[in-house]
Amino acid sequence: MSTTELLFTRTDPALGDFALRPLDPFSDAELLHGWVTHPKAAFWMMGDASLPDVEREYMRIAAAEHHEAFIGLHDGRPAFLMEKYDPSRLELVGLYDARPGDVGMHFLVAPSDTPVHGFTRAVITTVMAALFADPATRRVVVEPDVRNTAVHALNAAVGFTAQGPVRKPEKEALLSFCTREQFEAATREGSI
Repeated sequence: MSTTELLFTRTDPALGDFALRPLDPFSDAELLHGWVTHPKAAFWMMGDASLPDVEREYMRIAAAEHHEAFIGLHDGRPAFLMEKYDPSRLELVGLYDARPGDVGMHFLVAPSDTPVHGFTRAVITTVMAALFADPATRRVVVEPDVRNTAVHALNAAVGFTAQGPVRKPEKEALLSFCTREQFEAATREGSI
């Protein structure tokens, strides 16, 4: 699969075009290193990672059967990272009752010197729309750090309901779910 192949596109009426393409662990490592080690990405837990560490992590994901990573584009330029995984096999094994059609997700917006109002919400809306574009996806499952109140608010804005805290080896996480119907209701025109 080519890293120039767009796998999903969406136009935000206020902010322009968003798209997802496959992540290449080699050609994207330097870009990702700047994102995941930035102080605003503290909850990504890679702040001290070297460039080879980042390359290895995304090579591991690329080789994994139940985990994928994508670069998100805004008007054709890299602007965010999305990871998709099977929560019944990774991250949340044994921590909740997985259902058929559950998909786990992580996203990270690239640091910017000129923040754009509504941009991160447009990114998470794009990520969720991409996940639900697959008819097999019935529910998106997330497990952000309980202290990450900014992402909890974004999750709620696109329809997530918090289930409660779960203890993972690396953090105390807030397990949250969003069904297709919850996402559609939350993002219906006029509600966002």
